[in-house]
Amino acid sequence: MSYNRRSKNITQGVARSPNRSMYYAIGYKKDDFDKPMIGVANGHSTITPCNAGLQRLADAAVAAVKGADANPQIFGTPTISDGMSMGTEGMKYSLVSREVIADCIETCVQGQWMDGVVVIGGCDKNMPGGMIGLARSNVPGIYVYGGTIKPGNWKGQALTIVSSFEAVGEFTAGRMSEADFEGIEQNSCPTTGSCGGMYTANTMSSSFEALGMSLMYSSTMANPDQEKVDSAAESARVLVEAVKKDLKPRDIITKQSIENAVTLIMATGGSTNAVLHYLAIAHAAEVDWKIEDFERIRQRVPVICDLKPSGKYVATDLHQAGGIPQVLKILLDAGLLHGDCITITGRTLAEELKDVPSQPRKDQHVIFPVDKALYKQGHLAILKGNLAEDGAVAKITGLKNPVITGPARVFDDEQSAMDAILADKIKAGDVLVLRYLGPQGGPGMPEMLAPTSAIIGKGLGESVGLITDGRFSGGTWGMVVGHVAPEAFVGGTIALVQEGDSITIDAHKLLLQLNVDDAELQRRRAAWKQPKPRYTRGVLAKFAALAQPAHKGAVTG
Repeated sequence: MSYNRRSKNITQGVARSPNRSMYYAIGYKKDDFDKPMIGVANGHSTITPCNAGLQRLADAAVAAVKGADANPQIFGTPTISDGMSMGTEGMKYSLVSREVIADCIETCVQGQWMDGVVVIGGCDKNMPGGMIGLARSNVPGIYVYGGTIKPGNWKGQALTIVSSFEAVGEFTAGRMSEADFEGIEQNSCPTTGSCGGMYTANTMSSSFEALGMSLMYSSTMANPDQEKVDSAAESARVLVEAVKKDLKPRDIITKQSIENAVTLIMATGGSTNAVLHYLAIAHAAEVDWKIEDFERIRQRVPVICDLKPSGKYVATDLHQAGGIPQVLKILLDAGLLHGDCITITGRTLAEELKDVPSQPRKDQHVIFPVDKALYKQGHLAILKGNLAEDGAVAKITGLKNPVITGPARVFDDEQSAMDAILADKIKAGDVLVLRYLGPQGGPGMPEMLAPTSAIIGKGLGESVGLITDGRFSGGTWGMVVGHVAPEAFVGGTIALVQEGDSITIDAHKLLLQLNVDDAELQRRRAAWKQPKPRYTRGVLAKFAALAQPAHKGAVTG
């Protein structure tokens, strides 16, 4: 039986003779035209350690596709480094790159009539971008995560890239020596691989195991290790089998499987960015999923993993403790997952977890049973109020008391806020407001890791609030609320905040409130004028013109 259901449109028949001529030029033989064409979307790049180790994985996938009697077709997908662009204008391109990656995959898969695709990526936006591209194209596909970085070490302290960001605040506050500052800088990233805590890259890749679109155990493997290469090859073999079964992404990505993915994110203390990205993935897969669904799941799912940024351990520790399958098995046995959801292997989630122990090993301290959960409820809270009528996202784990009422310190750009923090102009009890940083206003919803890390480095992580219509890095923790919608650029209430106004963040009541009476807000709204767009041409202008609000995933199509 032939499995070239799609590619036969450009390889078969007299009229396609010129096409075959071009294939002969790149090494095809006559009998290859009856084989399925399998795309290998290769995110390899020497821009960032997250992607610098992907070529080995792509090579392994290509070899496995050939070994499965199919034709690999390699094409590239771009990346930028969120970590390197942080705190600069370059960060505005981060979320934009999610859409560009999705567009690249859709364009190549659909334009070339591929029968299936293996997507390989590493840095933060590679994962949602790849999954959006798979869901849009809806041809058999699998996601191969590039793998995590190994932890660094300085004077016995385990390091991640966030250690370096937080060191900036400590050093400028006079709380760290120059030798320690440089030691942390030079040792935070010792290998290739994506940032090591349960930050955005590891959050999204881990959730893909729960979603059913990546192989079990694959998301917590370290990039330099041979098992990661072997997993890439196995993923390609599984994908070829999925092509034979005609098992498509939208057969796998359903409301129930997204609930599984979000449940896993809550249980592991994952990134706020997952809220934005799963709204976008659901949109691409035509699944009815709203921002309120995250709060529904949060209230019933405990945090059972002690992982950075709000915890102690990193992804390699999680892998040694049993990986994501161990976490999933605990959640499944607690009745918190849909075990009947199909996965890319053709087996159900429950079948995939059949041989995983019901309880975590006693010789590890990363994964806990439900009855000994670190927190009884999830950590990604959806707040609403007059400052966020359409919703905002708060990360509330790691805080003694996620409630603050204080005076607003208002900044219309990130750099001004950063300057104020480093100059010690921000005091305990203040609530920073960083605005005009939303999908349209930023544009691109840049992440605020630099200011939040500086606040923590100054020792103010528990006593200063920060709200923004932009985003936060997966490495952020503290009294922070992002994704505020409506955003300032379209006249959301966040645009009306004035210096010194009283603001309340109350994660217990799920409240984000500007304590100014309605009459005064109406007066301010009447006087407000929309600013001119920051960009009028190029990809940022395109994104600003097309992007939906944050509570709809900031999607562009």
